[in-house]
Amino acid sequence: MSTISPISQERLIRTRISIEGIVQGVGFRPYIYNLAQAHRLKGYVLNNQHGVEIEVEGDPVSIKTFLKLIPETLPPQAHIVSLKEEQLHPVNFRDFIIRESVAQDKRTALISPDIAICKDCLYEVFNPQDRRYRYPFINCTNCGPRYTIIDAIPYDRPNTSMKTFRMCQACQKEYDDPSNRRFHAQPNACSLCGPKVQLVDAANHRVNTEDPVAECARLLLQGSIIAVKGLGGFHLAVDATNNTSVERLRTLKSREEKPLAVMAPDIETIKTFAVLSPEDETLLQSAVAPIVLIAKADPFPLSPLVAPHNPSIGVMLPYTPLHHLLIRGNFAALVMTSGNLKDEPIAIDNAEALHRLGGCADYFLMHDREIYFRNDDSVIKTFPVGGIRKEVVTRRARGYTPQPVFLQEEVIPVLALGGEMKNAICLTRGKTAFLSQHIGEMGYRETYEHFLKTVDHLKRILTIEPRAIACDLHPGYATTHFADAQKDLPVFRVQHHHAHIVSCLAENVVKEKVIGVAFDGTGFGTDGTVWGGEFLIADYGSFERAAHLTPVPLPGGDQAVRKPWRMALSYLATFCADCGYNDLEMIRKQSSRDKELVLKLIQSRFNSPFTSGMGRLFDAVSALLGVCEESTYEGQAAMELEMAIDNGTEDHYDFLYQEQDGSCCVNPSPLFRGICSDLKDGKPAGHISTKFHNSIAAMIAAICLRLKERYRLDSVALSGGCFQNGYLLSQSLSKLRQAGFTVLHHHIVPPNDGGIALGQALIANEHFTKSKG
Repeated sequence: MSTISPISQERLIRTRISIEGIVQGVGFRPYIYNLAQAHRLKGYVLNNQHGVEIEVEGDPVSIKTFLKLIPETLPPQAHIVSLKEEQLHPVNFRDFIIRESVAQDKRTALISPDIAICKDCLYEVFNPQDRRYRYPFINCTNCGPRYTIIDAIPYDRPNTSMKTFRMCQACQKEYDDPSNRRFHAQPNACSLCGPKVQLVDAANHRVNTEDPVAECARLLLQGSIIAVKGLGGFHLAVDATNNTSVERLRTLKSREEKPLAVMAPDIETIKTFAVLSPEDETLLQSAVAPIVLIAKADPFPLSPLVAPHNPSIGVMLPYTPLHHLLIRGNFAALVMTSGNLKDEPIAIDNAEALHRLGGCADYFLMHDREIYFRNDDSVIKTFPVGGIRKEVVTRRARGYTPQPVFLQEEVIPVLALGGEMKNAICLTRGKTAFLSQHIGEMGYRETYEHFLKTVDHLKRILTIEPRAIACDLHPGYATTHFADAQKDLPVFRVQHHHAHIVSCLAENVVKEKVIGVAFDGTGFGTDGTVWGGEFLIADYGSFERAAHLTPVPLPGGDQAVRKPWRMALSYLATFCADCGYNDLEMIRKQSSRDKELVLKLIQSRFNSPFTSGMGRLFDAVSALLGVCEESTYEGQAAMELEMAIDNGTEDHYDFLYQEQDGSCCVNPSPLFRGICSDLKDGKPAGHISTKFHNSIAAMIAAICLRLKERYRLDSVALSGGCFQNGYLLSQSLSKLRQAGFTVLHHHIVPPNDGGIALGQALIANEHFTKSKG
């Protein structure tokens, strides 16, 4: 056997390594410890306010190899943003150790998101020989809660909601052992020393049972509605095959038609009721474990009330040990919808859940580990592009937050407040932008309180003191009022669609001027009207409205959003007054009184602001085809119109392009005349829907070609809620690329209003910097 000679003093060097990124709470220190031991290096590793600090001492070859291997063999959830080296004089370290964390005032360390249970922990949960057999809170450095239990940086147990649970001797031994995968896993615990689960009824009386999870499963099988406390809040759960239970949940939750998400035990079970692509499978089994929107199978064995009038269903796999214990061997699927009523934020506290959900849930499966911060399930859908499926995040929350978006350049600290719908905020620092989790609809008191807590919490755990605030241009938004109340900071009001485009640019690490296509339902325009079908020439600093959908009256304001047939009548009366639209079935079925009222609103312009919103055009066509004449949830008419597509034609309708005041107006008169003609000829709704979607994609390409010639730009950015529509996005990408454009679109930042805070922040930074320069 060969022997290794001691390293001579002459060959000894010392290197300090500073690493920033997601390197706390993900097993990074034991990884470094074992890597250093393998290469006979001495020194230390510790967590600090910026990330991880390492000092290694040894021969130059070993240190060079060590540095090379660090980014190549990372723990699964770690992510390095920067790695800096500094050469120092040797100090003759005696061994390599993991030092105590260093906490200082200025903290920039990145926080890991909550992570789905790993395979190792899952094996232990169902292994009768393991000491954690059937323990609902098993975790390690590769999985478990992070963001939802953290109160401060560094990510150490005293700064988490696990601080009240003192580890038993066995858990402490694991926690202290660098070779153990639970080394410094802050939520580490077992049934002897960790959180406990309990089952209570709606009156908070404990159910007498030795196994609350098994009893919960039995009650669900009997038809009960149960509020289940998970990772980022409560779910309301019912057996997804039980029509009566699903119907009762919908009634009590006041959720008439909006689809309900389901949780299934495994991929094979999902394949019995849904059609999975390989990309969908990968997403479902990822550490994020999001809700993935996928096509239903035929036949569909779950209750039709889970997702009525909808060919798709939102599905997720269990992502906590408690979920696995509850569902495995008991159910094909459980409805697992957010533990709230209507559009309130989800409940996270036991007492809060009992108070808010007591009229809906029969029982509550709760635990005593505090959730510091509510965090909904993330939602993703995939769409086909060139033979593969690409993903787009439509709700960014658990599994993503608080991972930053990495920026092209350093920016000042900005607090951007987002919009009124699908609110999420953004804080910037250096080359990072931190989008919050989905907060919700700001019209509710509870949501506004959640918004305020989110602002305070993120500022505190990220240690960011904003130098500027960004908000929407709309004067009536709650976020605008909040911004105006902050008297000590400059406030930048940002046009809604400009923010959409810049959020897309930032995600794609592009700063150059582009043609921006921003399609959504509502955004306050600089002229005081409602925008939403916009073609902008934009960069971070400015924008020009180069083309837009011709505005039409919005009869009755929000009433026209809830009753899309009103928008159909508005478009028909504006553009097709002479095409005999009164003979159409959708128009005939409305009462004479209702039609007369809407026509009077259109003619008088009373409570009927003009809108160029593309979302309202989708609503109008959806109603006209009889797909959705009244909406019970936001975006329903447009979503159901997409679902009606039959892919049976490549034809499209036309638009008129009219120059007006230096901008191109996109007039849909030929489109509506064509739809009316097809309806009178008896063409099916699926055919017309396909043709309509093709028309929007063809129009996008045609307008962008006009603007390319005028502005000499060949990059297009697509943003706004309409680009959640997979068919529209796929067709638009295809036509634009065929026309020679470079096309930017969203992947990890929602194209809807959940992503606009990112754009707001960077626009505010641009204006702030210029004002100081």
